[in-house]
Amino acid sequence: MANDSTSSASRRQALQQAAGQLDLPLDAAQIDLLLAYVDLLQRWNRVYNLTALRDPAEMLSHHLIDCLAVLPPLRRWWAGHTEGTNPPARVLDVGSGGGLPGVVLAALQQGWQIDCVDTVAKKASFIRQVAAELRLTGLRGLHARVESLPVPPGGYPLITARAFASLVDFTNLTRPLLAPGGVWMAMKGKLPSDELAALPADIDVFHVEQLQVPGLDAQRCLVWMRPRQAEA
Repeated sequence: MANDSTSSASRRQALQQAAGQLDLPLDAAQIDLLLAYVDLLQRWNRVYNLTALRDPAEMLSHHLIDCLAVLPPLRRWWAGHTEGTNPPARVLDVGSGGGLPGVVLAALQQGWQIDCVDTVAKKASFIRQVAAELRLTGLRGLHARVESLPVPPGGYPLITARAFASLVDFTNLTRPLLAPGGVWMAMKGKLPSDELAALPADIDVFHVEQLQVPGLDAQRCLVWMRPRQAEA
């Protein structure tokens, strides 16, 4: 029991420290939510194989903190995108797996609608369980192929994915779901030069953002894309 308590305290400290390095203030309730999610991920992983990682400390660094690093850029984009308007805050997380980054977004952006879609039924079920146990009312787990999803009214202003597919496949499969003026935010490791070169001419890569993930010695970047506007 003492070891469990020590591990829990060390994970909390690591999460607080990483959030500080990311300039991402977290209150006690948000930290509790995120750590409860890691606990659920570890518990379900024993049976459902949601992730290859088994150690809670590695889940924290390689999954949770990795996804936290996208929040500051995402919030900056959203503030610019919504200036003077009030569009629905709706995000689609494609190939969400165990809920990354969708659950992290839902925990910290309450009031947003976060839809996590995966072709594996047990992964969608896990996300539904997370939504129920952590009372994340804006989080949904959808068991479907993304290309079969119905388009919500107005579409999704933001579609994201983490290790889902190539940029070409990601944009092709989800394009019908993208809202007018919406963007794709792809989480990648090192700069995917070959994937960028393979994108069709009507996809505008308007920003590639290098990320520094606290405690993780690995390359990470965000690739921001949108449909290219037809010339008048």
